[in-house]
Amino acid sequence: MIQTLVATLMWALVASLLIFRRKRTDRSITYAALTIAIAMTLNVDGIYTVVDPLLGGTNIATLIADALLMTGLFFLGRGVMKSGEYRPRLVRAAVSAPVLLIALLAITASFLFIDRGTTTTRFMSDLGAQPATAVYSIINFSYGALVIATMLVLATRQYRHSTGIQRLPAALLSLGSTFGVALCLAVIVMDVAHAVGHLDLMHAIQAAYDPLSVLTFVFLCAGFAVQPAVRRAQHHARRRHTISFAAQLEPLWLRATLARPGLSQADPLAANSEDPEGHLHR
Repeated sequence: MIQTLVATLMWALVASLLIFRRKRTDRSITYAALTIAIAMTLNVDGIYTVVDPLLGGTNIATLIADALLMTGLFFLGRGVMKSGEYRPRLVRAAVSAPVLLIALLAITASFLFIDRGTTTTRFMSDLGAQPATAVYSIINFSYGALVIATMLVLATRQYRHSTGIQRLPAALLSLGSTFGVALCLAVIVMDVAHAVGHLDLMHAIQAAYDPLSVLTFVFLCAGFAVQPAVRRAQHHARRRHTISFAAQLEPLWLRATLARPGLSQADPLAANSEDPEGHLHR
């Protein structure tokens, strides 16, 4: 149920980004949303039990879904970084392609050592006691924690340097990133507890997994969906104010052109109704 909800949220985000961000040159956020949406869709039980047998029935679909998720997080981190001017060396390193490549190679290598059996929709519950499975999941979620923590740093800084409605996307992304880091840390602790046999601790933390998953994706999706809406609202507000200012100056402009008729011929393109700022500048 949770996986279906998360997949639905991600596809809704993909649709909103394709509509509102279609003119932007940087597509990192859109690529991230699409990749993560595919990964979450593969994790839906009904789809997983159809796809994995087609790949040999040895839970290869789990590796594919996790690799897609890590790749999506990479694009997500890059998109957040590119949206601001703050790009210190550690931030660039955390969301760099070499780090992603190392993480992908590491989970692939550890996956090969897992005694995977046949298709199961309870991969970690059924196989998590194996050290190789624990290592696989820890690498996966350590990379996720690294990228999401980087997003948290960037979003928090954007919030501090923004005002008014501009703070809303940064606030939502900060909350989503906070829950995301907590989710990754909870999974890592669960992996260790399962591998060493502390099942009581694992089950105690497991209760927080679903709520943290939902909160993470809800706030992150909301933050990324709100960004273009806020920009459009600001653009329309600026346009309204510009038209209002131009209207206030119109009587003065008419008097000036009566006194100096040559002014009416100056910069005729600026009078275009599609360019209120050019009209105001004239």
